[in-house]
Amino acid sequence: MQTIYTDVLVIGAGLAGERAAIEAAQAGFSAICLSLVPARRSHSSAAMGGMQAALGNCAKGDGDCPDVHFADTVKGSDWGCDQEVARLFADRAPIEMRQLAHWGVPWNRVVPGKSMYFKGGKQFEKEEKEENRGLITARDFGGTAKWRTCYVSDGTGHSVLFTVDNVCAQLGVEVHDKTEAIALIQDGQTCFGVVARCLRTGELKVYLAKATTIASGGFGRIYPCTTNAVICDGGGHIPAINTGIVPMGNMEAVQFHPTGIVPTDILVTEGCRGDGGTLLDVNEERFMNIYEPEKQELASRDVVSRWMTHHMRQGKGVKSPYGEHLWLDIRHLGEKHITGKLREVYEICTSFLGVDPIHQLIPVRPTQHYSMGGVRTNKDGHAYGLKGLFSVGEAACWDMHGFNRLGGNSLAETVVAGGIVGKKIAEFLQGAEVTFNSAVIDAEVKKQQERIQNVISCKAGTENVFKVRLAMQQSLHKGANIFRTDAGLSACVAELQEILQRARKVGLKSNGLGVNPELAAALKIEGQVKMALMVAYGALKRTESRGSHNREDFTARNDRDWLSRTLAYWKSEKDDLPTLAYEDATQIFHIPPGDRGYGKSEIIKAETKG
Repeated sequence: MQTIYTDVLVIGAGLAGERAAIEAAQAGFSAICLSLVPARRSHSSAAMGGMQAALGNCAKGDGDCPDVHFADTVKGSDWGCDQEVARLFADRAPIEMRQLAHWGVPWNRVVPGKSMYFKGGKQFEKEEKEENRGLITARDFGGTAKWRTCYVSDGTGHSVLFTVDNVCAQLGVEVHDKTEAIALIQDGQTCFGVVARCLRTGELKVYLAKATTIASGGFGRIYPCTTNAVICDGGGHIPAINTGIVPMGNMEAVQFHPTGIVPTDILVTEGCRGDGGTLLDVNEERFMNIYEPEKQELASRDVVSRWMTHHMRQGKGVKSPYGEHLWLDIRHLGEKHITGKLREVYEICTSFLGVDPIHQLIPVRPTQHYSMGGVRTNKDGHAYGLKGLFSVGEAACWDMHGFNRLGGNSLAETVVAGGIVGKKIAEFLQGAEVTFNSAVIDAEVKKQQERIQNVISCKAGTENVFKVRLAMQQSLHKGANIFRTDAGLSACVAELQEILQRARKVGLKSNGLGVNPELAAALKIEGQVKMALMVAYGALKRTESRGSHNREDFTARNDRDWLSRTLAYWKSEKDDLPTLAYEDATQIFHIPPGDRGYGKSEIIKAETKG
């Protein structure tokens, strides 16, 4: 069996993983990224709208600064974030945007003079200063006090990923694609690397490293309707969960994006609404101005998604063969704007819907989009429970998003956190002395070989992996969606416990050899159901509404009892429920809990405790 050694091993080759690898490489360390797909096909390339950073260059961003960005992030999180981490992020973001410009990202720039913009369907005039000519400009996004979302038309993720991947190539960072990590090699104290499986040949390989970093993105594919690519299936989280000692943080915090197109659930960027697009109902009338007079279509995503769902519940949805939806209207922005700054939206609509957004309405509805939860880390990105294990990006609960993230903050987090955590990994490596125990390595390899052979030979049973996965997805969709109740979550948890038993009895219909998607799915299915239970069980136990977690039977945000972060462990392979623990949401309060300024909710104040 091939054994490959590197100083830093990164599971994932998207923006967060590659940005962290760059820091290690610049410090003189070797770095390898493992990826299911070629690096430039990573899901980071799908991010369209932009990256938040308080540059304050454009007219509508005048007066912006990291303090304002920090305040918006804390409010957006519904006071669920680690404020120390949110401060690190807000302070570093402007520096990182300029670094990306230096590397070659072709940011949209300030053009001096008067121009028109839309807000709430109405046209307004703004004037850009001559002194800011050529500086990085910004667009409006939800939940922000200023325009601060830096963008490259609506292909920001694509442009930034290609640029960062070029830097990786220049620095000698290796990307081993078509390779999937299936288990961490660890002795209960230290992580030594992974056992990986080649998706081309089915061959197992050992990757040994002084530092291992999980940067595999989100896990939206445990839901049936999601904007996530098929590779965002939790494959990077599962090896950490299976250790029994690395917790997942805030798994119940799942974000639903207001504008997934119907029926494909492909995302059209928040930039549509940021640039002045409006949401319409079956009567082609606006409604967000009624529910949120101040922020309207640009309240935070959790708030807009809830009001859209509420409006459809009121009978104002558009009936279709694919279920109810609402309309997104960008027609008034004009052909030049739509085919320029929103050209990818134009291409998605024309290619996947047969809809011309210059002249027609876009069918949209809220769909699963982002996971605030993930591998729990400290502010340095070091995972709880194992020395030498780090996590960064959407895969991690770092935790700057709390219970809801603002649009543009996650794409910015990939490079900002990637840089911050990458530096900490390099510092860790400076003094790292690691002894690789061959007995530990051999034992893990043997365990994985036996696991694969057992699935191929149907030793535990003949359950169909795809039917089990569909049952899991449907259960989550029904019980742990935008609106949650005790009855719905209880039924969901009970159903998922039964599905977990089925997942443990999966066997293959194929021979399992070579390129085999069935085997790849079968090796993940038990871990995926465990993640689904972490979402549903955590949501059941959290008897409040905070950010994206909305309990119809506990409508208040309860700072007295729930100003905390959920930690979910899977202590034993035989357990049928995760073990939950809790820690303070933040040790440092720069901004004490208060009203967000949008979204109507009761607040049970923390000082009423006792």
